[in-house]
Amino acid sequence: MSILEKNNLSFSDVISLIKNPDKISLSDATKSKIIQSYNRVQKLSKNNEAVYGINTGFGPLCTKRISVEEAELLQKNLLLSHAVGVGEPVDPIISKIMLVCKIISLSKGYSGVRLEIIERLIFFIQNDIIPVVPKQGSVGASGDLAPLSHLFLPLIGMGYLWNEKQKVSCEFILKKHKLNPFKLKAKEGLALINGTQFILAHAIQGISKLEYLFDLADLAAGMTVEGFQGSITPFMEELHDLRPFDGTKKVAKRMRSILKNSENTKSHINCDRVQDPYSIRCIPQVHGASRNALNHLKELTQVEINSVTDNPIILDNGVAVSGGNFHGQPLALAIDYLSIAVSEIGNISDRRIYLLLEGLYGLPKMLSENPGINSGFMVTQYTTAALVSENKSMCFPVSSDSIPTGMGQEDHVSMGSISGTKLLQVINNIEKIIAIELLNASQALEFRRPNKFSPIIELSLDFIRKHVKKLKSDRLLSYDIEKMIELVNKRLINVKLDL
Repeated sequence: MSILEKNNLSFSDVISLIKNPDKISLSDATKSKIIQSYNRVQKLSKNNEAVYGINTGFGPLCTKRISVEEAELLQKNLLLSHAVGVGEPVDPIISKIMLVCKIISLSKGYSGVRLEIIERLIFFIQNDIIPVVPKQGSVGASGDLAPLSHLFLPLIGMGYLWNEKQKVSCEFILKKHKLNPFKLKAKEGLALINGTQFILAHAIQGISKLEYLFDLADLAAGMTVEGFQGSITPFMEELHDLRPFDGTKKVAKRMRSILKNSENTKSHINCDRVQDPYSIRCIPQVHGASRNALNHLKELTQVEINSVTDNPIILDNGVAVSGGNFHGQPLALAIDYLSIAVSEIGNISDRRIYLLLEGLYGLPKMLSENPGINSGFMVTQYTTAALVSENKSMCFPVSSDSIPTGMGQEDHVSMGSISGTKLLQVINNIEKIIAIELLNASQALEFRRPNKFSPIIELSLDFIRKHVKKLKSDRLLSYDIEKMIELVNKRLINVKLDL
């Protein structure tokens, strides 16, 4: 059984296929279904009745009949006319995810494309032939028309491909691999560019990054709690059993594990502080709510990965159904929700950094051994404040907006493509904010010696100190921040716990 035949592929399966493209294959049963669907379309193309996208024009031109002889030119023109994306190219990893997701969708056998088209796409991904796709131009319905058009231009010998980090004409790469361009048949161009794979790719990439970053945010928070000598009482299991949200319970459990067996915690257990500020006390509730949003998008993404999202869809009985499976709204709403949730991780992290700098409970002001002549970590919080504010400006839910397109035929669109690109920008800022919290928290921990911290925090601090030394007097902190961001980006800081 081919992995593409599974109906429960997850985002991690897609990422695994990108890392191991040789595992992408078509079984005989899948090939048979693809061929049957293609034959049904060819039959429909000769039908006297109008069948949208097969023997008619597209969008507002859907009433224009197209002859069998014009079908090939129509499909070619479709890609050419819709490849109007602008702006910087998306990261090649996004193009790869788009390719894999389109292969999965087309392989369901409801799109009417030739087997050879899908096999060529598999060859592309297995040989790292990755199209260049502009970031801007999709409104998320009818599908991601512009980016998908750019993605599939190389099938007809046009557009650009990545050669290492350089953008080159696809003609050069196709000749290198001795590949001839296709002449598209009825519906093939439409099947390729109708769909939500641009939105979906951004959701998958976002989820992939956040799986690690949310765990790292918990660790950074735990290090701050130790540095601030905050109370561990708010993380008690009994407390969270009384309000049992999944995300909250998971974060509380992780915090208990991160802070377990800390000599530093025991040293202040009888202090006169009644309760900590919310950014310490409410870590499970805030981090947990963000995890709930992530889990929601993961559920929706799994459905989308295993769905057919082009139009029209060719059913097993040969009927072509013109519907709206290409509409990006189901993902767009949840992506916007997740952007807000991710932004909040940065918001509360910035507040914890601020607490560490205030000079409270035995910590020196600005975490400096000699404040006044030294500014210490003071301005690192300016940076996180700027990043947090930038994220807030990107939390407007784009999916609440809709600008009619296609002369009113496409009169409600999702804007989910913008939701997706915006999510990755917010995540990029969060990586920097968490890196700066880790930097500040590590410095705060130095002022709690000779106390010992929990084993997990001791290991984390030791790892960070191998790359960034304790600040004794002012130095160029941008180098330290860059190193911490690198550690975060490369996922080198261990966040796995024995729970």
